[in-house]
Amino acid sequence: MPEPGTTPEATPDTEAPGAPAPAAGTGAAAPSHAPAPPAPLGVPRTPTGHPGVDARLERLGDADHLAADGHTEVYEDVHRGLRDELTALDARPAPTPAHDNRS
Repeated sequence: MPEPGTTPEATPDTEAPGAPAPAAGTGAAAPSHAPAPPAPLGVPRTPTGHPGVDARLERLGDADHLAADGHTEVYEDVHRGLRDELTALDARPAPTPAHDNRS
């Protein structure tokens, strides 16, 4: 029980809202409000066996080192590239030249 005229010490569970953080060196770290630096998500990219698709999927790794507001550009680029790869699969193959078998 505190002595008359004093207040009990605040603990992390009982600190009043807006109370200042503990002073440096008191053992409690002040919370950081700075955003965390970009870090890889660690999501594996399994090769598909199609070089064009695999190259586009590898491009996703570029987003690992960007802040969140830079991800959109990478994702849109990858989406465009994958759409182009799919479109190329639907394209009719070029006609093959006729072989002249005359000897």
